[in-house]
Amino acid sequence: MPFQKVEPEKLSHSVVRQIERLILQGVLRPGERLPSERELAERLGVSRPSLREAVADLQTAGLLTTRAGAGVYVAEVLGSAFSAALIRLFASHDEAVFDYLSFRRDLEALAAERAARLGSDTDIEVVDTIFRKMEAAHLKRDPADEARLDAEFHMAIIEASHNVIMLHMMRSMFDLLRQGVFYNRQIMFKQRMTRGALLDQHRAMRDALVSRDPAAARAAVERHLDYVGQALADDRKAARNEAVARLRIAQEAERD
Repeated sequence: MPFQKVEPEKLSHSVVRQIERLILQGVLRPGERLPSERELAERLGVSRPSLREAVADLQTAGLLTTRAGAGVYVAEVLGSAFSAALIRLFASHDEAVFDYLSFRRDLEALAAERAARLGSDTDIEVVDTIFRKMEAAHLKRDPADEARLDAEFHMAIIEASHNVIMLHMMRSMFDLLRQGVFYNRQIMFKQRMTRGALLDQHRAMRDALVSRDPAAARAAVERHLDYVGQALADDRKAARNEAVARLRIAQEAERD
Protein backbone atom coordinates (compact mmCIF):
# COMPACT_ATOMS: atom_id res chain seq x y z
CA MET A 1 0.00 0.00 0.00
CA PRO A 2 1.38 3.47 -0.92
CA PHE A 3 1.08 4.96 2.56
CA GLN A 4 3.90 6.40 4.63
CA LYS A 5 4.11 7.30 8.26
CA VAL A 6 3.13 10.93 8.92
CA GLU A 7 6.04 12.78 10.46
CA PRO A 8 5.44 15.77 12.76
CA GLU A 9 6.46 18.98 11.01
CA LYS A 10 9.21 21.12 12.45
CA LEU A 11 7.95 24.46 13.77
CA SER A 12 10.46 26.29 11.60
CA HIS A 13 8.89 24.77 8.47
CA SER A 14 5.46 26.05 9.53
CA VAL A 15 6.94 29.52 10.01
CA VAL A 16 8.59 29.37 6.59
CA ARG A 17 5.30 28.46 4.91
CA GLN A 18 3.41 31.23 6.69
CA ILE A 19 5.91 33.94 5.73
CA GLU A 20 6.10 32.62 2.17
CA ARG A 21 2.31 32.82 1.91
CA LEU A 22 2.26 36.40 3.21
CA ILE A 23 4.88 37.43 0.64
CA LEU A 24 3.02 35.62 -2.15
CA GLN A 25 -0.28 37.29 -1.21
CA GLY A 26 1.38 40.70 -1.14
CA VAL A 27 0.70 41.25 2.57
CA LEU A 28 4.43 41.45 3.23
CA ARG A 29 5.90 43.79 0.62
CA PRO A 30 9.42 44.02 -0.82
CA GLY A 31 11.61 46.17 1.42
CA GLU A 32 9.25 45.86 4.40
CA ARG A 33 10.88 45.32 7.81
CA LEU A 34 9.74 42.35 9.89
CA PRO A 35 9.02 42.81 13.60
CA SER A 36 11.87 42.21 16.03
CA GLU A 37 12.84 38.61 16.68
CA ARG A 38 11.21 38.59 20.12
CA GLU A 39 7.98 40.18 18.92
CA LEU A 40 7.72 37.95 15.84
CA ALA A 41 8.39 34.79 17.87
CA GLU A 42 5.62 35.81 20.29
CA ARG A 43 3.17 36.53 17.45
CA LEU A 44 3.89 33.18 15.82
CA GLY A 45 3.92 31.27 19.08
CA VAL A 46 7.31 29.66 18.45
CA SER A 47 10.69 29.70 20.16
CA ARG A 48 13.33 32.14 19.02
CA PRO A 49 15.66 29.30 17.86
CA SER A 50 12.83 27.95 15.65
CA LEU A 51 12.26 31.44 14.26
CA ARG A 52 15.98 31.91 13.56
CA GLU A 53 16.03 28.63 11.66
CA ALA A 54 13.04 29.72 9.56
CA VAL A 55 14.58 33.11 8.83
CA ALA A 56 17.83 31.45 7.77
CA ASP A 57 15.93 29.16 5.38
CA LEU A 58 14.07 32.13 3.89
CA GLN A 59 17.33 34.05 3.48
CA THR A 60 18.81 31.09 1.63
CA ALA A 61 15.72 31.07 -0.59
CA GLY A 62 16.27 34.78 -1.34
CA LEU A 63 12.99 35.94 0.23
CA LEU A 64 14.39 37.66 3.33
CA THR A 65 17.52 39.70 3.85
CA THR A 66 19.30 41.02 6.94
CA ARG A 67 20.58 44.57 7.18
CA ALA A 68 23.33 45.08 9.75
CA GLY A 69 21.96 46.83 12.80
CA ALA A 70 18.56 47.36 11.16
CA GLY A 71 16.81 43.98 11.25
CA VAL A 72 15.27 41.51 8.83
CA TYR A 73 13.52 42.71 5.67
CA VAL A 74 11.54 41.20 2.84
CA ALA A 75 13.96 40.99 -0.07
CA GLU A 76 13.39 43.11 -3.16
CA VAL A 77 11.99 40.08 -4.90
CA LEU A 78 10.13 42.02 -7.58
CA GLY A 79 12.98 43.78 -9.29
CA SER A 80 11.95 45.04 -12.71
CA ALA A 81 10.00 43.17 -15.34
CA PHE A 82 12.31 44.71 -17.96
CA SER A 83 16.01 45.18 -18.62
CA ALA A 84 17.62 48.59 -18.09
CA ALA A 85 18.08 48.97 -21.86
CA LEU A 86 14.41 48.31 -22.53
CA ILE A 87 13.35 50.76 -19.80
CA ARG A 88 15.44 53.49 -21.49
CA LEU A 89 13.77 52.62 -24.78
CA PHE A 90 10.31 52.89 -23.18
CA ALA A 91 11.16 56.32 -21.79
CA SER A 92 12.12 57.69 -25.21
CA HIS A 93 9.19 56.49 -27.34
CA ASP A 94 5.56 57.58 -27.13
CA GLU A 95 4.43 54.24 -28.53
CA ALA A 96 5.51 52.50 -25.31
CA VAL A 97 3.54 54.98 -23.20
CA PHE A 98 0.25 54.31 -24.97
CA ASP A 99 0.84 50.56 -25.15
CA TYR A 100 1.49 50.65 -21.40
CA LEU A 101 -1.81 52.44 -20.81
CA SER A 102 -3.63 49.97 -23.04
CA PHE A 103 -2.09 47.08 -21.09
CA ARG A 104 -3.12 48.67 -17.79
CA ARG A 105 -6.63 49.33 -19.10
CA ASP A 106 -7.15 45.66 -19.91
CA LEU A 107 -5.69 44.24 -16.72
CA GLU A 108 -7.00 46.82 -14.28
CA ALA A 109 -10.50 46.61 -15.73
CA LEU A 110 -10.38 42.87 -15.10
CA ALA A 111 -8.96 43.44 -11.60
CA ALA A 112 -11.75 45.90 -10.75
CA GLU A 113 -14.38 43.47 -11.98
CA ARG A 114 -12.87 40.71 -9.84
CA ALA A 115 -12.50 43.02 -6.83
CA ALA A 116 -16.20 43.92 -6.97
CA ARG A 117 -17.04 40.20 -6.90
CA LEU A 118 -14.28 38.69 -4.78
CA GLY A 119 -12.88 41.49 -2.64
CA SER A 120 -13.51 41.26 1.08
CA ASP A 121 -15.21 44.02 3.04
CA THR A 122 -11.76 44.97 4.34
CA ASP A 123 -10.41 45.19 0.77
CA ILE A 124 -13.18 47.62 -0.18
CA GLU A 125 -12.62 49.60 3.02
CA VAL A 126 -8.94 50.02 2.08
CA VAL A 127 -9.92 51.39 -1.36
CA ASP A 128 -12.41 53.76 0.27
CA THR A 129 -9.84 54.95 2.82
CA ILE A 130 -7.28 55.76 0.13
CA PHE A 131 -9.92 57.61 -1.89
CA ARG A 132 -10.76 59.78 1.13
CA LYS A 133 -7.06 60.63 1.43
CA MET A 134 -7.12 61.55 -2.27
CA GLU A 135 -9.99 63.96 -1.58
CA ALA A 136 -7.99 65.58 1.22
CA ALA A 137 -4.88 65.90 -0.98
CA HIS A 138 -7.05 67.39 -3.73
CA LEU A 139 -8.28 70.11 -1.37
CA LYS A 140 -4.68 70.85 -0.31
CA ARG A 141 -3.64 71.09 -3.98
CA ASP A 142 -0.70 68.76 -3.39
CA PRO A 143 0.12 67.15 -6.76
CA ALA A 144 2.93 64.98 -5.36
CA ASP A 145 0.63 63.54 -2.71
CA GLU A 146 -2.18 63.07 -5.23
CA ALA A 147 0.13 61.20 -7.60
CA ARG A 148 1.36 58.93 -4.78
CA LEU A 149 -2.18 58.18 -3.62
CA ASP A 150 -3.26 57.57 -7.21
CA ALA A 151 -0.79 54.68 -7.44
CA GLU A 152 -1.87 53.35 -4.03
CA PHE A 153 -5.53 53.49 -5.06
CA HIS A 154 -4.96 51.48 -8.23
CA MET A 155 -2.77 48.95 -6.42
CA ALA A 156 -5.43 48.52 -3.73
CA ILE A 157 -7.93 47.52 -6.43
CA ILE A 158 -5.44 45.04 -7.89
CA GLU A 159 -4.80 43.61 -4.41
CA ALA A 160 -8.58 43.28 -3.88
CA SER A 161 -8.80 41.15 -7.03
CA HIS A 162 -6.93 38.35 -5.20
CA ASN A 163 -4.87 37.17 -8.15
CA VAL A 164 -1.27 36.84 -6.97
CA ILE A 165 0.25 36.72 -10.46
CA MET A 166 -1.50 39.93 -11.48
CA LEU A 167 -0.55 41.52 -8.16
CA HIS A 168 3.20 40.95 -8.43
CA MET A 169 3.36 41.77 -12.13
CA MET A 170 1.47 45.05 -11.66
CA ARG A 171 3.57 46.04 -8.65
CA SER A 172 6.62 45.83 -10.87
CA MET A 173 4.86 47.89 -13.55
CA PHE A 174 3.75 50.53 -11.05
CA ASP A 175 7.28 50.85 -9.75
CA LEU A 176 8.33 52.01 -13.23
CA LEU A 177 5.39 54.43 -13.24
CA ARG A 178 6.49 55.92 -9.91
CA GLN A 179 9.96 56.44 -11.40
CA GLY A 180 8.41 58.45 -14.24
CA VAL A 181 9.56 56.00 -16.92
CA PHE A 182 6.29 56.21 -18.85
CA TYR A 183 5.06 59.71 -17.95
CA ASN A 184 5.13 62.22 -15.12
CA ARG A 185 1.86 61.80 -13.25
CA GLN A 186 2.44 64.89 -11.11
CA ILE A 187 2.04 67.09 -14.19
CA MET A 188 -1.53 65.83 -14.64
CA PHE A 189 -2.38 66.60 -11.02
CA LYS A 190 -1.10 70.18 -11.41
CA GLN A 191 -3.73 71.00 -14.05
CA ARG A 192 -6.96 72.31 -12.53
CA MET A 193 -9.42 70.84 -15.03
CA THR A 194 -7.61 67.49 -15.16
CA ARG A 195 -7.37 67.22 -11.37
CA GLY A 196 -11.12 67.54 -10.94
CA ALA A 197 -11.87 65.01 -13.66
CA LEU A 198 -9.39 62.51 -12.22
CA LEU A 199 -10.92 62.78 -8.75
CA ASP A 200 -14.41 62.21 -10.18
CA GLN A 201 -13.15 59.15 -12.08
CA HIS A 202 -11.60 57.66 -8.95
CA ARG A 203 -14.84 58.33 -7.10
CA ALA A 204 -16.75 56.38 -9.75
CA MET A 205 -14.36 53.44 -9.34
CA ARG A 206 -14.73 53.54 -5.57
CA ASP A 207 -18.53 53.78 -5.77
CA ALA A 208 -18.77 50.80 -8.12
CA LEU A 209 -16.66 48.67 -5.78
CA VAL A 210 -18.65 49.72 -2.71
CA SER A 211 -21.84 48.84 -4.61
CA ARG A 212 -20.35 45.46 -5.60
CA ASP A 213 -21.12 46.16 -9.25
CA PRO A 214 -18.52 44.31 -11.40
CA ALA A 215 -19.69 45.79 -14.74
CA ALA A 216 -19.66 49.35 -13.40
CA ALA A 217 -16.23 48.82 -11.83
CA ARG A 218 -14.79 47.58 -15.13
CA ALA A 219 -16.37 50.45 -17.08
CA ALA A 220 -15.14 53.07 -14.58
CA VAL A 221 -11.54 51.86 -14.91
CA GLU A 222 -11.77 51.81 -18.70
CA ARG A 223 -13.16 55.37 -18.82
CA HIS A 224 -10.45 56.58 -16.47
CA LEU A 225 -7.53 55.14 -18.43
CA ASP A 226 -9.07 56.23 -21.74
CA TYR A 227 -9.16 59.75 -20.30
CA VAL A 228 -5.53 59.52 -19.14
CA GLY A 229 -4.47 58.34 -22.58
CA GLN A 230 -6.30 61.18 -24.32
CA ALA A 231 -4.91 63.76 -21.89
CA LEU A 232 -1.38 62.53 -22.56
CA ALA A 233 -1.95 62.56 -26.33
CA ASP A 234 -3.26 66.13 -26.12
CA ASP A 235 -0.29 67.18 -24.00
CA ARG A 236 2.20 65.71 -26.46
CA LYS A 237 0.41 67.33 -29.39
CA ALA A 238 0.51 70.70 -27.63
CA ALA A 239 4.23 70.25 -26.97
CA ARG A 240 4.89 69.47 -30.65
CA ASN A 241 2.85 72.49 -31.74
CA GLU A 242 4.79 74.69 -29.35
CA ALA A 243 8.10 73.39 -30.73
CA VAL A 244 6.98 74.20 -34.30
CA ALA A 245 5.87 77.70 -33.23
CA ARG A 246 9.25 78.36 -31.65
CA LEU A 247 11.01 77.27 -34.83
CA ARG A 248 8.89 79.71 -36.84
CA ILE A 249 9.71 82.53 -34.47
CA ALA A 250 13.41 81.71 -34.73
CA GLN A 251 13.18 81.71 -38.55
CA GLU A 252 11.39 85.05 -38.58
CA ALA A 253 14.07 86.50 -36.32
CA GLU A 254 16.78 85.29 -38.71
CA ARG A 255 15.00 86.88 -41.70
CA ASP A 256 14.86 90.22 -39.91
